[in-house]
Amino acid sequence: MATEFGAELETDVPLSRFTTLRLGGPARAMLTCRSTDTLVAVVRALDASGTPVLILGGGSNLLIADEGVDAVVVRVANAATRLGADHVYAEAGAVWDDVVAEAVGAGLGGLECLSGIPGSAGATPVQNVGAYGVEVGSLLRRVQLLDRATGEVRWVSPDELGLGYRTSVLKHSDAALVLAVEFAARPDGLSEPLRYRELATALGADEGERRPATKVREVVLGLRAGKGMVLDVADHDTWSAGSFFTNPVVPADRLAPVLAAIEARVGDGVRIPQFPGDGGTKLSAGWLIERAGYGKGYPGGDAAARLSTKHTLALTNRGGASTQDLLALARDVRDGVQDAFGVRLEPEPVAVGCTV
Repeated sequence: MATEFGAELETDVPLSRFTTLRLGGPARAMLTCRSTDTLVAVVRALDASGTPVLILGGGSNLLIADEGVDAVVVRVANAATRLGADHVYAEAGAVWDDVVAEAVGAGLGGLECLSGIPGSAGATPVQNVGAYGVEVGSLLRRVQLLDRATGEVRWVSPDELGLGYRTSVLKHSDAALVLAVEFAARPDGLSEPLRYRELATALGADEGERRPATKVREVVLGLRAGKGMVLDVADHDTWSAGSFFTNPVVPADRLAPVLAAIEARVGDGVRIPQFPGDGGTKLSAGWLIERAGYGKGYPGGDAAARLSTKHTLALTNRGGASTQDLLALARDVRDGVQDAFGVRLEPEPVAVGCTV
């Protein structure tokens, strides 16, 4: 199949080479697809034969079992990009930050707040990726999908994707494969309105202002680097899946007891970060983790898996961790927050062959 469709075949491939956590056991076979035509043909053929398939993009939101996967891994490596006067087109395998850098460098605004996020362009609508007050869903024009049941390739609008906070109908589903994405962009080279206080403050701006996209990108990259959220092979704080837990949304009927539990632990008068959320009030997962007693670098010592020393929301591989080590840390933190505040944190990465 690799020769027939132009894919590159490797066998017994350690998947830790392809995830930002540097974790994951072997795949019996990997097919790297560097064009959209190859990608479509390979996935159609594998699906038609009933072969188990794992789609692999940038590996930034993936947690793979130590035992690996008993499946053929299809690596999405189509990476063409095109810039228009008011839009950005990227194939699914394009490195996301390269897409942002190219757009900003060409004088297009809109994507700058999403600078420094690891992974591929094709993953951005799946997760409805967001940072510093901007979500992909607000910029998407359309997404090209392969329907794996019918083999049909078509463009869909954002309305068809069920986009929500860090989710979409594409997440945790094998029904469709993202082939390409197209985003709206600002031809004036200015940023999206600044909606995140930390970013606005760093820029010396008021919330709601717009600033040159080049400057906003520079500041975003600096802020992310300070939290260990820009990939650096020499920095184990970046050997992570980014924010491991999503910010919990507490329903209205549960908010009062949750806030009471928080106040009982941290004291009256402490400002509890709260934001409007889908169907409730969104709390800060990182803030809750710290107040539950899990500080930066927890559990310390020579533990192979630890919280980042820069950002408590990142669970990191210190160089010798296994997936089981990371899962144990995730369960420890999740259960501790639930015991302290009655709030259950949900993991953001997609787990393959394992569960938190």
